[in-house]
Amino acid sequence: MAVKTEKYYVPAQSPWPVVGALGLFLLASGAGMWAAGIAGIAGPVVFCAGTLVMTIMLFGWFSNVISESHQGLYSDQMDRSFRQGMTWFIFSEVMFFGAFFGALFYARILAVPWLGGAGNNAMTHEVLWPEFDAVWPLLTTPGGTETSAMGWLGLPLVNTIILLTSSVTVHAAHLALLQEQRSRLKQWLGATVLLGGLFLSLQIWEYVHAYQDLGLRLDSGIYGNTFFLLTGFHGAHVTLGTLMLFIMWLRVSKGHFTPAQHFGFQASSWYWHFVDVVWLCLFVFVYIL
Repeated sequence: MAVKTEKYYVPAQSPWPVVGALGLFLLASGAGMWAAGIAGIAGPVVFCAGTLVMTIMLFGWFSNVISESHQGLYSDQMDRSFRQGMTWFIFSEVMFFGAFFGALFYARILAVPWLGGAGNNAMTHEVLWPEFDAVWPLLTTPGGTETSAMGWLGLPLVNTIILLTSSVTVHAAHLALLQEQRSRLKQWLGATVLLGGLFLSLQIWEYVHAYQDLGLRLDSGIYGNTFFLLTGFHGAHVTLGTLMLFIMWLRVSKGHFTPAQHFGFQASSWYWHFVDVVWLCLFVFVYIL
């Protein structure tokens, strides 16, 4: 008796991984030069070039995957591979943010008390920085630069409400998809995309407020470093998540996805919920505590 085996689709060689690597290299290089203030206008130009390359890569790669799916080339085994890949990707993002939260906790729990003379470090305190006051956030750098802390009321609280609401709307969109209610699906998914764009707009407003009114900058000591790195990288992830959901909205508008086959939408939803959870941690540990 013949044993039925699953057919596993092996895609042709693709240029998109190389293009994506180039885009990430340009993004990282441009952001580094821009933040360090070197090479003049080259930093912003390289960063924008990286953004353009990444956008082309995402649209091109998504287009290939969508075309392969519609041709019926994917088996159940391929679907499991996609799920495993997305799971590991989100896990890598958890580790990514875990490193930055680890740096924040190290500074607050260990380094700051140590500089303040806690434990057996009174001599170190007197030698390194006698005037140092071990409180968080650190609003004065060793060079004497003073800044102000970003409070949790106002824009941060509004953005928290926006992201929590967007998590509800994307879940409502998923339920509408499972119930084959296409009109509701488009409405809820479109609302999620708009909320993501609104969050990013308000975060830009928050950064302008931080630079102009609070004197809070990336070079404002460990507090400014951790604040902008954590919130900035999160903003980059919101940007990617919003782009993914927008592509899902375009696909829904073209009649893609069924209740039984919609992993592209589901993966984007997973990613969006992850982004929301990271923001809640940011809101508590960066803004409130």
